[in-house]
Amino acid sequence: MKRVVVLTSWALAIVALLLVVTAWRSESEIVIERDLAYGKVADTELNLDLAMPKTGAGPFPAVVFLHGEGWRAGNRQQMNHFIEGMARLGYVGVTVEYRLVPTALFPAQVEDCKAAVRWLRANAKKYRIRPDRIGVVGFSAGGHLASMLGVTRKEDGFEGVGGNPEQSSRVQAVVSFFGPTDFSARDWPKDLEDEVIAPFLGGTFADKADSYKRASPVNYVTVDAPPFLFLHGTDDKLIPIDQSRRLSEKLKTVGVPTQMVALEGEGHGFTDANNQKSMQRMLDFLSEHLK
Repeated sequence: MKRVVVLTSWALAIVALLLVVTAWRSESEIVIERDLAYGKVADTELNLDLAMPKTGAGPFPAVVFLHGEGWRAGNRQQMNHFIEGMARLGYVGVTVEYRLVPTALFPAQVEDCKAAVRWLRANAKKYRIRPDRIGVVGFSAGGHLASMLGVTRKEDGFEGVGGNPEQSSRVQAVVSFFGPTDFSARDWPKDLEDEVIAPFLGGTFADKADSYKRASPVNYVTVDAPPFLFLHGTDDKLIPIDQSRRLSEKLKTVGVPTQMVALEGEGHGFTDANNQKSMQRMLDFLSEHLK
């Protein structure tokens, strides 16, 4: 049931984004390239899909979209309509495949996403990307990964071996839709921890307390973090809104530009009206910080 709720939310969010794009009267043609290998770990090839404006010299800001479903399911194709909509608005939209549980545990997913950002910078000229204007948007588990991209630095040890080590994996804007930020707080249902979080982190909190701390974006906040936008329902029973508030407040204490949008009565995923509102807030935020 939890998985169905999240998928329904994404479907509504995609519709909301398309409505917003239509309202902006953008009729730009786009080019889509699929199954681009951005890295390789052991025998596993990692791929992404990319959409970009067909016309215009560029370079264009890029936005990476990260799917959710508990680090154990989902795929990049679920974000294809997002990247197509963004391309029509003058961005290079990217949706990234990352390794899933149980084949790969934390921090593999963070390492993969960082490798994708490095690949975008290494190929910026080819795909008309502004290497100094790369943002990331994530939903649920993807929101966690987006936040990790935003707050962690090279010295934190999450770069991995996915390729292009000479490039930076830093991003310039982060949007998190109801993503966890502090695993040590453990303020979610026990079945979520047992069935989703413990498999992701390799064990229970009692056995893997250091992993719960290391996987928490709230523990990496510095003044160097990029601007953040958090969107979270006040009635989220899976990932409580305090998870977003906790990271938002910590970012604010060091002076990082941060917006926290609490959607009254919404759960882990938003209904139609608030989906459209959240898509507009996302687009306004990305335009402000990337264009």
